[in-house]
Amino acid sequence: MKLVTAIIKPFKLDDVREALSEISVQGMTVTEVKGFGRQKGHTELYRGAEYVVDFLPKVKIEVAILDEHLDAVLEAISNAANTGKVGDGKIFISTLDDVVRIRTGETGGEAV
Repeated sequence: MKLVTAIIKPFKLDDVREALSEISVQGMTVTEVKGFGRQKGHTELYRGAEYVVDFLPKVKIEVAILDEHLDAVLEAISNAANTGKVGDGKIFISTLDDVVRIRTGETGGEAV
């Protein structure tokens, strides 16, 4: 089992959700986060004063999947979140040791 964590631009969330739904991914966790990578923030002008925005708003999506679905999930997220511009985000893949569904007590792949 894998935990796929994607950091994407907020306006791409619906596109990514739809792309994952089309490949039958059931369930995800979405968190509003702030951060920066190579963008290193940007400068904005507000009421004539310039200020630096160090941390940019992003969305973090977490999806627990079976190993055999990994390639399809990576492709779906990559295609849906891509704008071709700096700051499109990153995808991180972690190995899950186990998953437990609280309601039924199911574990492993059955719980995903």
